[in-house]
Amino acid sequence: MKKTYKIEVDCANCANKMEDTARKTAGVQAAVVNFMTQKMTVEFGEGQEPKAVMQNVLKACRKVEPDCEIFL
Repeated sequence: MKKTYKIEVDCANCANKMEDTARKTAGVQAAVVNFMTQKMTVEFGEGQEPKAVMQNVLKACRKVEPDCEIFL
């Protein structure tokens, strides 16, 4: 399953950090952050609950970029 989320991030470098972090989060097969459109597209692993996985993605992203926001 693939879902797109609106995000709020200040710079392209920060967006890259968020993308790398999201990709490493358990339950995420793939993640792409587009700084220009302020969107994150996440592909979830089979049988994963998107809400639960995205809570973990948000926590992980805030560790590398404290002022980022993902609108779930």
